[in-house]
Amino acid sequence: MVATVQVQEDTPQKEDGNRMSTPPEQFPIDSPAPPTESASGAASKSATLGAPDLASETWECDPIPSASDGHPERADRAEGSAVAFEEASALQRLDPLEGLQSAGSVPEDSSKSTTPSAWESNEPPQSSVPRFAPTPDDSPLLFQSFVRPALPSQERIPHLGHIGLLFLLCLAGLGCAALIAHAAVAAHLFGVSSLDQAATEFHYTLGTEAIFYFLTLGGSLIVFPLLWHKSFFNGLQWRGKAALARSGYLFSAALVCFLLAMLDGLVMPGPSDTPIDKLFRVPGAAWLLFAFGVTLAPFFEELGFRGFLLPALCTAFDWIAEKVTDQPPHFLDADGHPRWSMPAMIVAALLTSMLFALMHAEQTSYSVGPLLLLVCVSLVLCAARLLTRSLAASVLVHATYNFLLFTFMFLGSGGFKHLENM
Repeated sequence: MVATVQVQEDTPQKEDGNRMSTPPEQFPIDSPAPPTESASGAASKSATLGAPDLASETWECDPIPSASDGHPERADRAEGSAVAFEEASALQRLDPLEGLQSAGSVPEDSSKSTTPSAWESNEPPQSSVPRFAPTPDDSPLLFQSFVRPALPSQERIPHLGHIGLLFLLCLAGLGCAALIAHAAVAAHLFGVSSLDQAATEFHYTLGTEAIFYFLTLGGSLIVFPLLWHKSFFNGLQWRGKAALARSGYLFSAALVCFLLAMLDGLVMPGPSDTPIDKLFRVPGAAWLLFAFGVTLAPFFEELGFRGFLLPALCTAFDWIAEKVTDQPPHFLDADGHPRWSMPAMIVAALLTSMLFALMHAEQTSYSVGPLLLLVCVSLVLCAARLLTRSLAASVLVHATYNFLLFTFMFLGSGGFKHLENM
């Protein structure tokens, strides 16, 4: 179908932008839009430039395809394109890139996809699921809420509150151990018939101490994992593999402590009638003290002093410093354990060592030399604990140090037979 437009040169035309003001009834319904420039303007320009007269020229152009022109495939293609455009517009409001790709507006590599695009198929494209589906009430994304995963707890454990709880567990364990000791005295166990005799009998003293240790440990294994949401030894940074990996350095540290003990015995020797010396002279007590001193005593003492007290004092020092200086708290490490500043570790190690020495002061009759030695040994144990971030490391150093001391006593007394020579 060809539409014919006859342009008269003397017909007055009015321009409105780039469109002609010719009345629409002069153009057929299916004819294309008028040219972008008026005919009078074109004729005047042609006359000025000496071009042929365009007044009698006829312009031929193809009309916009429609279903009435006998081309239904073109109409279907145009209708499919309109549907695809509406699909892309709807998806772009959720995700612009997703909508464009799903509707075919952003073509992909033809070698990777064999599915015809919306422009090549008469069928409307299948829209993909948007990245963020709208809410049931079709509210805008601006007002939708998304659940953010909860951050892990930043509680630094153990702290002073846990020390208080441990103290209560110790009181409970001590009370139960005292009841068991009273029951043993009432039964005249080991020939003991009074509490005064039990206080100097090594079976009672070491047995009561062992019962106290195990009962306190049992309560701790139940209570603290419930508070920490992790295992008991994980909360105290046991880390046995880390200690074994540095066993050479730890044995060297124990040897340094042993040499300090030898030097202290020469420079500032303690009295020879201390309670621990009297206990060693009891027949059969030396071997039991040897076994107790290299197994249970190092483990439980390190558990209380370097497992609970030292970390709690470090955390308390940093917490006070953060409040005074208005600094943000130290974040936990990758394993969920606290990080401490160097001043906190130094102050906490000194306080822990003084308390450790005072606990053993009665055994050495409060003499100055042994007290200083205990402070120095405790500082080495604190350094092993803090540098390796492992409680097992300080237990290994402590047990090795005690083993060296007992071995020296064994060799110097002829198998614990002549302890008066020590």
